[in-house]
Amino acid sequence: MKESRQSIQTLFHQHYRQMYRLATLLLHDDAESKDVVHDVFAQLLASPQKELREETAAAFLLTCVRNRCLNVIRSRKIQERVQRLYLLDVDSTIIPSDLLDEELKALSEGINLLTPPVCREIIELHFSDGLTFREIALRLGVSETTVYKHLRSALSQLRSHLKKE
Repeated sequence: MKESRQSIQTLFHQHYRQMYRLATLLLHDDAESKDVVHDVFAQLLASPQKELREETAAAFLLTCVRNRCLNVIRSRKIQERVQRLYLLDVDSTIIPSDLLDEELKALSEGINLLTPPVCREIIELHFSDGLTFREIALRLGVSETTVYKHLRSALSQLRSHLKKE
């Protein structure tokens, strides 16, 4: 046991800088990099294992650091996604539903006033029914480009109308 600790301590002194440098390159965070390297050595101390050969020790330790860093990065991404979803959820509850209803009513009136019937139908099929340009084109018997142009034209007219108000 004492020999194992001694060998891990020797590995620590020999490879710490290189391991820390790799962790810093991957994580861009000094404290997290130190934590990752220390976790690798803590795991070595905690797990009963065979001695590491000197030829493969560096590669093994660097691989452990890389894998730990990838786990940290994956964890960060998950936390960021959860945080974004939480913020979206909070944002949607802040706006009173009366204001949303008024805005939707104004948009609907603008669409009815400004766009020809074909554009209104394309807008309804795309946004209300969730159809793709291809599905709308097949349903109306026109090309996808025509669908796109009608939709772009209607949205452009609607934007300019809303900017005036």
